[in-house]
Amino acid sequence: MIIVPEKEIAGLLTRADAFEAVEKVFASMSKGSAYNFPVIREAIGYEDALYGFKGGFDKAGMALGLKAGGYWPNNLEKHGEINHQSTVFLFDPDTGKVKAMVGGNLLTALRTAAASSVSIKHLARKDAKVMGMVGAGHQATFQLRAALEQRNFEKVIGWNYHPEMLPNIEKVASEAGVPFEAVPLEGLVEADVLISITSTFAPTIMADHIAPGTHIACMGTDTKGKQEVEASLLARATVFTDEVAQSISIGEAQHAIASGLIAQSDVHELGAVINGTHPGRTRADEITLFDGTGVGLQDLAVAASIVDLAVEKGVATIVDF
Repeated sequence: MIIVPEKEIAGLLTRADAFEAVEKVFASMSKGSAYNFPVIREAIGYEDALYGFKGGFDKAGMALGLKAGGYWPNNLEKHGEINHQSTVFLFDPDTGKVKAMVGGNLLTALRTAAASSVSIKHLARKDAKVMGMVGAGHQATFQLRAALEQRNFEKVIGWNYHPEMLPNIEKVASEAGVPFEAVPLEGLVEADVLISITSTFAPTIMADHIAPGTHIACMGTDTKGKQEVEASLLARATVFTDEVAQSISIGEAQHAIASGLIAQSDVHELGAVINGTHPGRTRADEITLFDGTGVGLQDLAVAASIVDLAVEKGVATIVDF
């Protein structure tokens, strides 16, 4: 078994690598050559933690495995560790034998940012100039760095439940040479592209906060009951997702479906746009929304892309298992 420890991931995985792996696996999913297994996600009744498993098989990329991990909300305060913790396990599709164990924390952050970035590439207007952020935590910085690479943005605007955290994303904007402005929620209407990355169970972004022509990437809703945007916004938008089954059950679409505002057939795979079987955005004034629920295949694709490189660079440990 090849072990790639967390501390080595930063030296192995670039944003470009993560983007390419995620884009390819979304395409494979839409073609039917890759599929996710049912997600297990549970509150364990200790430390307010959520823990679970996401797995799948990508026949095109020959990646089989799972990611185990979850969210420990008290980690940073109590232990000095980030709240999201995960590990990816890869198996040999030919034999079922374990192949690799890969640190999943930075990997998860990069693949999540890559997913929203892929949606911006394929769905946002080419002339998008104002980038909007709702959320300013650890993951928001990854989201913004990746997003700023997709268009020639001239301004970043942001809002967060805790305004004192906004310097986190202001710093990222500054490093990219783009001015930053904190705005009230109503000010989000200025955004041409908007990423929401929060963990709320009540909508923050309302339909009247969004202007025609905006592309929205909702990246925080991955559990039953979570909700970042008003359900009526999905009825105004053309909705895309990583996986339809997750979107309508644990993603942002769950609320619009439950309210009867949209049907399952109104939720489309982003992979279909990548493959050219869905036209994606068809009008400049069309609102497009990507519901990024986070699928196991993303983790497997990104982890698989660096295992051989880790061995080649001599930073992996190989053990008999």
